[in-house]
Amino acid sequence: MEGGSPDQESVGSGTKRSSVSSGSKSRNHKEFLYRLVDCETFTANLEDWFQSLYEKSAQMKPVFDVPFELIDLQKFDYALEGVSFQQLIRMPNAVYASTSDSAEATAYLAVEDFLHATVKGLWEAFWSQDEPMPFSVACLYKENLKFYQAENAIASGRLGSLCASGVFLKNPRHPHGKWDNLLELALLRPGIQSLVGESEQQPSLHVLGEALFYALRMLISRSLSRQNLPLSSNSAFVLLVDSQYGGVVKVEGDVNKMDFDVNNVYKCAAEWIQRHARIAVSPVDRIWNKLGNANWGDIGALQVTFATFYCIMQFAGLPKHSIEDLAADHGCRLQTRRLERQLGDTRVNGSGLFRFQQHGVSPEIVEVQDESVKLESESLKLEVGSVLWLEDSNWERGYHINQIRSNGELPYYIASPVEDPGKSLFLYVGSHPSQLEPAWEDMNLWYLVQRQTKVLTIMKQKGLSGKYLPQLSASGRIIHPGQCRRPSSGGNCDHPWCGTPILVTSPVGETVADMVSEGHFGVDEAIRCCHDCLSALSTASSEGIRHGDIRPENVICVRSGESRPYFVLIGWGHAILEDRDRPAMNLHFSSTYALQEGKLCSASDAESLVYMLYFACGGAFPDLDSVEGELQWRETSWSRRLIQQKLGDVSTVLKAFADYVDSLCGTPYPMDYDIWLRRIKRSISEEDHGKEIAASV
Repeated sequence: MEGGSPDQESVGSGTKRSSVSSGSKSRNHKEFLYRLVDCETFTANLEDWFQSLYEKSAQMKPVFDVPFELIDLQKFDYALEGVSFQQLIRMPNAVYASTSDSAEATAYLAVEDFLHATVKGLWEAFWSQDEPMPFSVACLYKENLKFYQAENAIASGRLGSLCASGVFLKNPRHPHGKWDNLLELALLRPGIQSLVGESEQQPSLHVLGEALFYALRMLISRSLSRQNLPLSSNSAFVLLVDSQYGGVVKVEGDVNKMDFDVNNVYKCAAEWIQRHARIAVSPVDRIWNKLGNANWGDIGALQVTFATFYCIMQFAGLPKHSIEDLAADHGCRLQTRRLERQLGDTRVNGSGLFRFQQHGVSPEIVEVQDESVKLESESLKLEVGSVLWLEDSNWERGYHINQIRSNGELPYYIASPVEDPGKSLFLYVGSHPSQLEPAWEDMNLWYLVQRQTKVLTIMKQKGLSGKYLPQLSASGRIIHPGQCRRPSSGGNCDHPWCGTPILVTSPVGETVADMVSEGHFGVDEAIRCCHDCLSALSTASSEGIRHGDIRPENVICVRSGESRPYFVLIGWGHAILEDRDRPAMNLHFSSTYALQEGKLCSASDAESLVYMLYFACGGAFPDLDSVEGELQWRETSWSRRLIQQKLGDVSTVLKAFADYVDSLCGTPYPMDYDIWLRRIKRSISEEDHGKEIAASV
């Protein structure tokens, strides 16, 4: 091959190993990568596996999961509202452009410019507007798997040998780019457009095999690299694009589990893909319009941009401004827009529309209120004393609203069943399901109602119940006033309340946040809260479910019907059921691993519990507005043992528990719930026994 293998330069000689065997292993891996150069041979080894996947897959069901959930793309969309992207080289449209080499050359230049504009816009919005962007873009030459600027390759007559465009971390010693500095690749392939609208259709083996081949080379190169990536390097993104459409392929897995047999390279690589890789493929959607401009706000460009965002995080670390930080500005921008339009001081209703307030110049102009708009505004006004009816599995249940509460962001209610007025339940009202562009608050509502209903239903089906877990009492759709004209085929009628989801749970109690603000959270409460929350987490983890959103608003103290109060862990809307689920992000209470990786480790819920107890016991959090600042504060506080000392002022067992959690955070080792439940319960029993003796004296 021309110029030899690119990987001899890419991975370097590596750091010196402490043993001969480790050095030999590294050389073996380099040789393996040196020989992994033929994409077609690699793809051929996957043919049987690929065919079996399609045969096993249910009809009209995608073979692979999607890399991004729609709810996460919507959050990202809100975060990008104020971000400017500008592609200067237009993508030639396949319908209007000729089939000459000039059109193909322009397409490669346009892809490079699109990737440059994407990375530049993301870097300045999330990381830094002052520091120069540390990334560059180049094209891959398939004859020797080296990288060149597209303009140089085209000028030297190598256009036909270009096969992909990539984003790199800049390296002065290797200005053309190295494989271990490669963030992502974009494969420019015709025929991607044929997959549009075919939700059940995946890319062909030829196209997908190429994506898997290059993703695997990226992962192996990173594993051999001398540089330490800030975040996990176990995932790689490859973009599939043509002159109008595009999609994302994500490959995730530990390449150290591969059998690096240099005499059987392609078989080993294919076996790793089949046994150890997690593959996700997005739907294909339009990226460029007919004029060659990128539709940055549409789903096609959005999911490609989201993949690039994750790639930048792997090499540059966590952004200074999180997605949640920028998305939170959506409400301010919305209010500014309403003031510009002089809509008056009315709230956004459940359908994401405004109640238009007419300002007539002449008193002779009569304002006509649209009835449907009036009903929508009324849907937000559930007052104490009102009765709400719920359709639950063909049963009608009525609930009397007794109190209105808030979890710090959204309202919920304490209600009593009409047939049992003495019983108290939590009642949550969701947003209307027909909403196409939900407000930021409605996404939180979705987690609070629809997603929590799903989680509690699954927990009930798995037989997960206990004193310290919430119980699903009822769930269904609201029954609105008047006749429902819902079509027989399903769906909702035109009434603005129709189909609004309702969730009812038990028991009812006072949140830890309210207890702290009122000075009712003492030593006994701290120890019992720790025990009861750990018990709830232990029960859920027995079926692989983790909470993901432990904070003072999601723990309640129940006092009715018990000799002693106990605590219940509520708010399971962000629970982690499978690997692709993501926890809630909270600067103060999310675990360190969640803030860094967007995922939970085995000790993440316990770490969040420690932060909540630290706060409830009087610990102070600094006034921070960035993930980076919060992580620095945590590192300092744990290293100086400030958190352990604060909990030690309350109880020695809580201090010991904090030390245990600190030693476990970020490791793959599982939480030993049983031993800590026994230790904390013993501490509770000793305190109770001491009180009994004091009382008798």
